[in-house]
Amino acid sequence: MNNSMLTKIAMWGAVLLVLFMVFNKFDSKNLAANAVTIPYSQFLDEVRAKRIKEAVIDDSNRTVVATTIDDKKIKAQLTIFDKGLAKDLVDNGIKFDSKPPEEPSLLGQILISYGPMLLLIGVWIFFMRQMQGGGKGGAFSFGKSKARMLDETNNHVTFADVAGCDEAKEEVSEVVDFLKDPSKFQKLGGRIPRGVLMVGPPGTGKTLLARAIAGEAKVPFFTISGSDFVEMFVGVGASRVRDMFDNAKKHSPCIIFIDEIDAVGRHRGAGMGGGNDEREQTLNQMLVEMDGFEPNSGVIVIAATNRSDVLDKALLRPGRFDRQVTVGLPDIRGREQILNVHMRKVPIAPDVRADILARGTPGFSGADLANLVNESALFAARRNKRLVEMLDFEDAKDKIYMGPERKSMVMREDERRNTAYHESGHAVVAKLLPKADPVHKVTIMPRGNALGLTWQLPEHDQISGYKDKMLEEIAILFGGRIAEEIFVGQMSTGASNDFSRATKLARAMVTRFGMSDSLGVMVYEDNQDGGYFGGSSKTISEATQQKVDAEIRAILDAQYAISRQLLEQNRDKVEAMTKALLEWETIDAEQINDIMKGVEPQPPKSFTAAPKSPSDTPPGGVTPNATAPA
Repeated sequence: MNNSMLTKIAMWGAVLLVLFMVFNKFDSKNLAANAVTIPYSQFLDEVRAKRIKEAVIDDSNRTVVATTIDDKKIKAQLTIFDKGLAKDLVDNGIKFDSKPPEEPSLLGQILISYGPMLLLIGVWIFFMRQMQGGGKGGAFSFGKSKARMLDETNNHVTFADVAGCDEAKEEVSEVVDFLKDPSKFQKLGGRIPRGVLMVGPPGTGKTLLARAIAGEAKVPFFTISGSDFVEMFVGVGASRVRDMFDNAKKHSPCIIFIDEIDAVGRHRGAGMGGGNDEREQTLNQMLVEMDGFEPNSGVIVIAATNRSDVLDKALLRPGRFDRQVTVGLPDIRGREQILNVHMRKVPIAPDVRADILARGTPGFSGADLANLVNESALFAARRNKRLVEMLDFEDAKDKIYMGPERKSMVMREDERRNTAYHESGHAVVAKLLPKADPVHKVTIMPRGNALGLTWQLPEHDQISGYKDKMLEEIAILFGGRIAEEIFVGQMSTGASNDFSRATKLARAMVTRFGMSDSLGVMVYEDNQDGGYFGGSSKTISEATQQKVDAEIRAILDAQYAISRQLLEQNRDKVEAMTKALLEWETIDAEQINDIMKGVEPQPPKSFTAAPKSPSDTPPGGVTPNATAPA
């Protein structure tokens, strides 16, 4: 009997009980129906005047109901002080009867006797259900699996819905072929991998790829999270693992997908402590089910995690998770394919180019790109558009990278002009250096902590760093501060982030990348966390450290001089770009190219003229190279 049936029975039982009590109450009051209540003294007067024909004394309610000689019913409340009512009735020749107190019904006796115990049992069941998450099968289904099954009727995801991970799809296509035609492999003695472990950063599509495998093979798909196995009671997780594999065998061939398997598959320790014992017993049962004495033919386990380094070695050995599939961040071509998949769900304007958006979103995962498309649709809806345009995508990308525009921020005109010169310095130096990425946008609209933004759009994903390009990046970072010195005549704190990035890049070139001619290829700092600019520990003497510092300073000074020379020689371009920024707040590649050619730029397509007050002009945008004053 399932939960819904028990609920219906309890509901109808409660209805019947309520009806019984209502009718019982109705019967108890039937005697006094339509009776007029009068004071007891008046009732005695009626008795002595012999205007009462008959009466009934109700001991249960301590009332007397009488019928007068003209067939009217009257009722009075008895008093404990009058002991001679019966004598008065007899003396006046009135027929009367007595209704004894009612005995409780059988159901009432049962409720009185066993009600408290039943109530305690009900409360205990309620709390046990709450503790176990209200799982299927009632409060005693501790060991039942919580895996949800999807079949081909409610799983329509295929490889066509997965983009940006071609290598991963090729790795798992063999699993699909086996599920479709197992004899193709078995007749040659081959054995399909029993487990596939998908490893990759969050949002790269591991779960989506697992669903696509089941959708392509058209087999049942059991999905469960690693945290669903572990409970507060020791042995519950192991029981759930057994139940899950038993259900999977009944639907073989099928796929079991365990998301975030690191919740249950961590390294086993000494086995001390209740919680640790429960997790380790669950892991041991999973190891046995995947590769024990009993074969699991036709059941393929697919797991996903972004922390494969913490998994137990026994879980990763051949025979269990034989194959590890890396689902990494998509490259520029993969990002374009993912954008095209998500753009099918929204009305797109003709000017939208997925290849340009893919160039401007390095490091985005599939989930990030889906969010980009969704934010773009929201921008278009706010503007009452019927199609999502490229401008909406650009605004959505800026919001995701830098945060929403701070249109309510009030800036003085001199601060606004200083920000415009700062961003113009970055942009002009970037346009004049040969190896620099093309400048895509410059804005002085504040976003987050930044007061301006100079956006460079790489033509391709940067896999390796090269010395000449790194040196040009340092020069571009210095362009903002130098422009302030030349054209404003004072320094601000807006370049603090630029200096920090330039110093880190120069230090990495000298100490880790071997790009110093005087210090050679020796590594002077150990990178501890593997990051590009991550934490490091020094392994050199104080004298060598002074040489390292001198070499870093020489690189920074040389690039600072190059950047200053370029801006001194191109004052007219900086002035023209600053004027355009102050007027339009944001300029794109078309206006930037016109300025660099000495041509008068045209207003951007998104620009709408509006009156401005010098006292409270909304600030312009922010570049990642300029931060708000500390």
